[in-house]
Amino acid sequence: MHLDEPLTDKEFDELDQFLLSDRSPEDAMTMDTLHGYLTAIAIGPETIMPAEWLPRIWGEDGKQAPNWKNPKEEQRIINLIMRFMNEVLITFEAAPKEFEPLFCEHEIGQETLIDAEAWCWGFWEGMELRPGSWDPVWDSEVAELMRPIYLLGADEIDESELPEVEDPHKAHKLALDIEANIPAIYRYWLPLRKGAVETVKREEPKVGRNDDCPCGSGKKYKKCCGADAG
Repeated sequence: MHLDEPLTDKEFDELDQFLLSDRSPEDAMTMDTLHGYLTAIAIGPETIMPAEWLPRIWGEDGKQAPNWKNPKEEQRIINLIMRFMNEVLITFEAAPKEFEPLFCEHEIGQETLIDAEAWCWGFWEGMELRPGSWDPVWDSEVAELMRPIYLLGADEIDESELPEVEDPHKAHKLALDIEANIPAIYRYWLPLRKGAVETVKREEPKVGRNDDCPCGSGKKYKKCCGADAG
């Protein structure tokens, strides 16, 4: 399977069952948390490499790891996670308005309500990889669109805000708002997004070791500033 092929239902269930299994660390993310986590990484202010974000799937400190049966199983599960991530990335590139967060549903009486809390926890974990880089969004025109994610995902919210999330119907409304808001949050970061490695373009031609030093000392470069450069 190529990395750009979406997970089949069977593969989705396979990854889901592994994350919930005894061989995954106790603090490992569930599928909805993982989806929120990958979404934040996919649309956020900086490109983050898998070597950094993968370990945190198994626990917040990034130091736990599953009890793999063998290297083949490890490769299989990591491959499923990477394809799950690419599914998120490709959706935003091709049709951001069609993006659907992976929310839970639960029954309240005769109603089926959406619960976005676990997804938002994951999104917040993704933000915590680069907390300072996310700061501009809170002073931007999309700050209000981030508020439902904050209410359901932040480690702590103000006591006065608790009624907005404790009522299942209000939490359901917040989930609907998040789904509607995500494309605009994606568009906000798109022109600002930084690559994982920024290359610095040399503006001046390289100085030869036998050329006059550009600092103006009158000495040869190798005897002046070039001496510090080894």
